[in-house]
Amino acid sequence: MSFFDAINIAASGLTAERVQMDVTAENLANAQSTNNGNPYKPQAVEVQSVGSNFGSQLQTALGSAGAGGGGTGPTPGGVEVSGIVSENVAPQLVYDPGNPLANKQGYVKEPGIQPVTEMGNLITESTSYQADVTAMQTAKSMYTDALNILR
Repeated sequence: MSFFDAINIAASGLTAERVQMDVTAENLANAQSTNNGNPYKPQAVEVQSVGSNFGSQLQTALGSAGAGGGGTGPTPGGVEVSGIVSENVAPQLVYDPGNPLANKQGYVKEPGIQPVTEMGNLITESTSYQADVTAMQTAKSMYTDALNILR
């Protein structure tokens, strides 16, 4: 395991959470966008792990500790955004007979975005972002303390 793996893993999480927050903000901004009768399609971020998983890292660490240490194992990698996809959410019909885009019954198609759900997602993403910042600061502090011991 490299000296800076903890920082690199936290940085990959920061990047993924930033993209998720951007997409959530875009969904909120377009919650009432009708686009000439074709409502906005909400977006979602797909995230995947990169590198080895925790189980293989643990087995490598346990195996190298029992054999005297010093072995190199699979590279930990963190996460990455694999794509941004359109969610398959049905549009909602809102009664607004004065709207020029209304149908004969007076209904307008609006995106099926639930602002409360999106705000909950934003809070979760913000909390995860802060956790990654804390992990990065903790790793930096540990590295600094290790260097101070060597003085």
